[in-house]
Amino acid sequence: MQKTTFKISKMDCPSEEQMIRMTLADLTNINSLDFDIANRQLTVFHINNHHQILQRLHNLKFDTSIIDSISVDNYIPSTDNTNHDKKLLWQVLIINLFFFALEITTGFISNSMGLVADSFDMFADSLVYALALFAVGGTLTRKKKIAKSAGYFQFVLALFGLIEVIRRFIGAETIPSFQPMIIISLLALIGNGLCLYLLQKSKSKEAHMQASMIFTSNDVIVNFGVIIAGVLVYVTNSNYPDLIVGTIVFFIVGQGAFKILKLSK
Repeated sequence: MQKTTFKISKMDCPSEEQMIRMTLADLTNINSLDFDIANRQLTVFHINNHHQILQRLHNLKFDTSIIDSISVDNYIPSTDNTNHDKKLLWQVLIINLFFFALEITTGFISNSMGLVADSFDMFADSLVYALALFAVGGTLTRKKKIAKSAGYFQFVLALFGLIEVIRRFIGAETIPSFQPMIIISLLALIGNGLCLYLLQKSKSKEAHMQASMIFTSNDVIVNFGVIIAGVLVYVTNSNYPDLIVGTIVFFIVGQGAFKILKLSK
Protein backbone atom coordinates (compact mmCIF):
# COMPACT_ATOMS: atom_id res chain seq x y z
CA MET A 1 0.00 0.00 0.00
CA GLN A 2 1.24 3.49 -0.90
CA LYS A 3 0.52 6.65 1.07
CA THR A 4 0.89 9.82 -0.99
CA THR A 5 0.30 13.27 0.47
CA PHE A 6 -0.51 16.16 -1.85
CA LYS A 7 -0.43 19.90 -1.21
CA ILE A 8 -3.47 21.48 -2.90
CA SER A 9 -3.06 25.22 -2.49
CA LYS A 10 -6.47 26.21 -3.88
CA MET A 11 -8.57 23.72 -1.90
CA ASP A 12 -10.37 25.98 0.54
CA CYS A 13 -14.12 25.26 0.36
CA PRO A 14 -16.63 22.39 0.03
CA SER A 15 -16.87 22.75 -3.76
CA GLU A 16 -13.17 22.05 -4.30
CA GLU A 17 -13.31 19.04 -1.99
CA GLN A 18 -16.27 17.63 -3.91
CA MET A 19 -14.57 18.28 -7.25
CA ILE A 20 -11.51 16.32 -6.13
CA ARG A 21 -13.65 13.43 -4.90
CA MET A 22 -15.55 13.26 -8.17
CA THR A 23 -12.39 13.56 -10.27
CA LEU A 24 -10.78 10.61 -8.50
CA ALA A 25 -13.97 8.56 -8.01
CA ASP A 26 -13.41 6.12 -10.89
CA LEU A 27 -9.77 5.28 -10.07
CA THR A 28 -9.84 1.68 -8.85
CA ASN A 29 -6.34 1.81 -7.35
CA ILE A 30 -7.44 4.26 -4.60
CA ASN A 31 -8.42 2.78 -1.24
CA SER A 32 -9.25 5.98 0.65
CA LEU A 33 -8.93 9.76 0.65
CA ASP A 34 -8.05 11.70 3.79
CA PHE A 35 -8.60 15.47 3.47
CA ASP A 36 -7.01 18.09 5.71
CA ILE A 37 -8.80 21.19 4.42
CA ALA A 38 -7.38 23.54 7.03
CA ASN A 39 -3.84 22.79 5.82
CA ARG A 40 -4.91 22.26 2.19
CA GLN A 41 -3.56 18.71 2.08
CA LEU A 42 -4.89 15.45 0.68
CA THR A 43 -3.53 12.05 1.69
CA VAL A 44 -4.33 9.20 -0.68
CA PHE A 45 -3.93 5.52 0.21
CA HIS A 46 -3.52 3.61 -3.03
CA ILE A 47 -1.81 0.75 -4.84
CA ASN A 48 0.62 1.12 -7.73
CA ASN A 49 2.17 4.51 -8.49
CA HIS A 50 0.64 7.94 -7.95
CA HIS A 51 1.17 9.35 -11.46
CA GLN A 52 -2.43 8.96 -12.63
CA ILE A 53 -3.74 10.51 -9.41
CA LEU A 54 -1.39 13.47 -9.76
CA GLN A 55 -2.42 14.00 -13.39
CA ARG A 56 -6.11 14.08 -12.43
CA LEU A 57 -5.38 16.64 -9.72
CA HIS A 58 -3.27 18.76 -12.08
CA ASN A 59 -6.21 18.88 -14.50
CA LEU A 60 -8.28 20.67 -11.85
CA LYS A 61 -5.71 23.53 -11.78
CA PHE A 62 -5.74 23.74 -7.99
CA ASP A 63 -1.95 24.21 -7.78
CA THR A 64 -1.17 20.64 -6.69
CA SER A 65 2.22 19.31 -5.65
CA ILE A 66 3.48 16.18 -3.91
CA ILE A 67 4.69 16.44 -0.32
CA ASP A 68 5.76 12.80 -0.01
CA SER A 69 4.95 9.27 -1.11
CA ILE A 70 5.84 6.30 1.08
CA SER A 71 5.00 2.62 1.48
CA VAL A 72 2.85 1.66 4.48
CA ASP A 73 2.26 -1.79 5.91
CA ASN A 74 -0.17 -0.98 8.73
CA TYR A 75 -3.00 0.60 6.74
CA ILE A 76 -6.35 0.40 8.57
CA PRO A 77 -9.54 1.30 6.62
CA SER A 78 -11.58 4.12 8.16
CA THR A 79 -14.70 3.28 10.15
CA ASP A 80 -17.98 3.48 8.25
CA ASN A 81 -20.14 6.21 9.83
CA THR A 82 -22.53 6.48 6.89
CA ASN A 83 -25.81 6.36 8.83
CA HIS A 84 -24.63 8.81 11.51
CA ASP A 85 -23.32 11.27 8.90
CA LYS A 86 -26.56 11.13 6.92
CA LYS A 87 -28.65 11.81 10.02
CA LEU A 88 -26.49 14.79 10.98
CA LEU A 89 -26.49 16.25 7.47
CA TRP A 90 -30.27 15.95 7.28
CA GLN A 91 -30.52 17.93 10.54
CA VAL A 92 -28.37 20.83 9.32
CA LEU A 93 -30.08 20.73 5.90
CA ILE A 94 -33.52 21.15 7.49
CA ILE A 95 -32.25 24.01 9.70
CA ASN A 96 -30.85 25.84 6.66
CA LEU A 97 -34.01 25.36 4.59
CA PHE A 98 -36.11 26.70 7.48
CA PHE A 99 -34.02 29.87 7.76
CA PHE A 100 -33.97 30.24 3.97
CA ALA A 101 -37.80 30.37 3.99
CA LEU A 102 -37.87 32.69 7.03
CA GLU A 103 -35.28 35.13 5.68
CA ILE A 104 -36.59 35.38 2.12
CA THR A 105 -40.14 35.99 3.37
CA THR A 106 -39.06 38.58 5.93
CA GLY A 107 -36.62 40.13 3.46
CA PHE A 108 -39.30 40.95 0.91
CA ILE A 109 -41.74 42.13 3.59
CA SER A 110 -39.15 44.45 5.18
CA ASN A 111 -37.74 45.52 1.78
CA SER A 112 -34.24 44.32 2.76
CA MET A 113 -31.99 42.93 0.01
CA GLY A 114 -29.47 42.03 2.71
CA LEU A 115 -31.92 39.54 4.20
CA VAL A 116 -32.91 38.24 0.76
CA ALA A 117 -29.24 37.76 -0.13
CA ASP A 118 -28.60 35.99 3.17
CA SER A 119 -31.57 33.72 2.49
CA PHE A 120 -30.03 32.79 -0.87
CA ASP A 121 -26.77 32.11 0.94
CA MET A 122 -28.63 29.80 3.33
CA PHE A 123 -30.15 28.08 0.32
CA ALA A 124 -26.67 27.73 -1.20
CA ASP A 125 -25.62 26.05 2.06
CA SER A 126 -28.55 23.67 1.69
CA LEU A 127 -27.25 22.72 -1.76
CA VAL A 128 -23.81 22.01 -0.29
CA TYR A 129 -25.32 19.85 2.46
CA ALA A 130 -27.41 18.03 -0.15
CA LEU A 131 -24.28 17.35 -2.19
CA ALA A 132 -22.57 16.13 0.98
CA LEU A 133 -25.50 13.76 1.54
CA PHE A 134 -24.99 12.31 -1.92
CA ALA A 135 -21.28 12.00 -1.11
CA VAL A 136 -22.25 9.61 1.70
CA GLY A 137 -22.61 6.43 -0.28
CA GLY A 138 -23.80 8.23 -3.43
CA THR A 139 -22.79 7.29 -6.97
CA LEU A 140 -20.68 9.55 -9.19
CA THR A 141 -23.37 9.87 -11.88
CA ARG A 142 -26.05 10.87 -9.39
CA LYS A 143 -23.79 13.47 -7.75
CA LYS A 144 -23.00 15.05 -11.11
CA LYS A 145 -26.69 15.35 -12.04
CA ILE A 146 -27.52 16.90 -8.69
CA ALA A 147 -24.56 19.28 -8.92
CA LYS A 148 -25.56 20.47 -12.39
CA SER A 149 -29.18 21.17 -11.45
CA ALA A 150 -28.21 22.81 -8.14
CA GLY A 151 -25.52 24.97 -9.76
CA TYR A 152 -27.81 26.37 -12.47
CA PHE A 153 -30.57 27.07 -9.98
CA GLN A 154 -28.20 28.83 -7.59
CA PHE A 155 -26.77 30.90 -10.47
CA VAL A 156 -30.27 32.03 -11.47
CA LEU A 157 -30.99 33.08 -7.88
CA ALA A 158 -27.75 35.09 -7.69
CA LEU A 159 -28.42 36.75 -11.07
CA PHE A 160 -31.96 37.67 -10.03
CA GLY A 161 -30.64 39.16 -6.80
CA LEU A 162 -27.97 41.28 -8.52
CA ILE A 163 -30.48 42.62 -11.04
CA GLU A 164 -32.84 43.58 -8.22
CA VAL A 165 -30.01 45.31 -6.33
CA ILE A 166 -29.10 47.33 -9.45
CA ARG A 167 -32.75 48.30 -9.90
CA ARG A 168 -32.92 49.51 -6.30
CA PHE A 169 -29.66 51.45 -6.59
CA ILE A 170 -31.04 53.30 -9.62
CA GLY A 171 -34.58 53.83 -8.36
CA ALA A 172 -35.89 55.66 -5.32
CA GLU A 173 -36.59 52.69 -3.12
CA THR A 174 -38.10 52.65 0.35
CA ILE A 175 -35.57 52.42 3.15
CA PRO A 176 -35.67 48.87 4.57
CA SER A 177 -36.92 48.23 8.07
CA PHE A 178 -33.83 47.74 10.21
CA GLN A 179 -35.58 45.88 13.05
CA PRO A 180 -36.39 42.71 11.02
CA MET A 181 -32.91 42.84 9.47
CA ILE A 182 -31.26 42.67 12.88
CA ILE A 183 -33.72 40.29 14.59
CA ILE A 184 -33.96 37.73 11.76
CA SER A 185 -30.19 37.83 11.16
CA LEU A 186 -29.66 37.17 14.87
CA LEU A 187 -31.98 34.16 14.60
CA ALA A 188 -30.10 32.97 11.49
CA LEU A 189 -26.87 33.41 13.42
CA ILE A 190 -28.27 31.17 16.14
CA GLY A 191 -29.32 28.66 13.47
CA ASN A 192 -25.85 28.60 11.93
CA GLY A 193 -24.37 28.34 15.41
CA LEU A 194 -26.55 25.28 16.05
CA CYS A 195 -25.43 23.71 12.76
CA LEU A 196 -21.81 24.38 13.66
CA TYR A 197 -22.33 22.85 17.10
CA LEU A 198 -23.87 19.70 15.62
CA LEU A 199 -21.08 19.33 13.07
CA GLN A 200 -18.34 19.88 15.66
CA LYS A 201 -20.05 17.55 18.12
CA SER A 202 -19.93 14.74 15.57
CA LYS A 203 -16.08 14.96 15.54
CA SER A 204 -16.22 13.41 12.09
CA LYS A 205 -12.96 13.24 10.17
CA GLU A 206 -14.75 12.76 6.86
CA ALA A 207 -13.92 15.50 4.37
CA HIS A 208 -17.50 16.27 3.36
CA MET A 209 -18.36 16.81 7.03
CA GLN A 210 -15.32 19.01 7.68
CA ALA A 211 -16.04 21.00 4.52
CA SER A 212 -19.62 21.56 5.64
CA MET A 213 -18.29 22.82 8.98
CA ILE A 214 -16.03 25.36 7.25
CA PHE A 215 -18.89 26.51 5.02
CA THR A 216 -21.13 27.09 8.05
CA SER A 217 -18.37 29.04 9.81
CA ASN A 218 -18.22 31.40 6.83
CA ASP A 219 -21.99 31.92 7.03
CA VAL A 220 -21.66 33.28 10.55
CA ILE A 221 -19.63 36.13 9.04
CA VAL A 222 -22.42 36.83 6.54
CA ASN A 223 -24.97 36.97 9.36
CA PHE A 224 -22.85 39.53 11.19
CA GLY A 225 -22.62 41.53 7.94
CA VAL A 226 -26.39 41.80 7.64
CA ILE A 227 -26.69 42.76 11.33
CA ILE A 228 -24.12 45.54 10.84
CA ALA A 229 -25.99 46.67 7.70
CA GLY A 230 -29.19 46.89 9.75
CA VAL A 231 -27.47 49.07 12.32
CA LEU A 232 -26.05 51.33 9.58
CA VAL A 233 -29.49 51.63 7.95
CA TYR A 234 -30.79 52.92 11.28
CA VAL A 235 -27.85 55.31 11.82
CA THR A 236 -27.66 56.70 8.27
CA ASN A 237 -31.37 56.45 7.38
CA SER A 238 -30.24 55.12 3.98
CA ASN A 239 -30.77 51.89 2.04
CA TYR A 240 -27.18 51.87 0.74
CA PRO A 241 -25.71 49.69 3.56
CA ASP A 242 -28.41 47.10 2.89
CA LEU A 243 -27.80 47.13 -0.88
CA ILE A 244 -24.00 46.96 -0.49
CA VAL A 245 -24.20 43.92 1.78
CA GLY A 246 -26.75 42.34 -0.55
CA THR A 247 -24.43 42.85 -3.53
CA ILE A 248 -21.49 41.23 -1.73
CA VAL A 249 -23.52 38.20 -0.67
CA PHE A 250 -25.07 37.75 -4.13
CA PHE A 251 -21.56 37.70 -5.63
CA ILE A 252 -20.58 35.04 -3.08
CA VAL A 253 -23.64 32.97 -4.01
CA GLY A 254 -22.85 33.36 -7.73
CA GLN A 255 -19.25 32.30 -7.21
CA GLY A 256 -20.49 29.25 -5.32
CA ALA A 257 -22.79 28.41 -8.24
CA PHE A 258 -19.87 28.35 -10.69
CA LYS A 259 -17.92 26.07 -8.36
CA ILE A 260 -20.85 23.70 -8.02
CA LEU A 261 -21.31 23.62 -11.80
CA LYS A 262 -17.70 22.45 -12.14
CA LEU A 263 -18.70 19.39 -10.15
CA SER A 264 -21.00 18.27 -12.96
CA LYS A 265 -18.26 18.21 -15.63
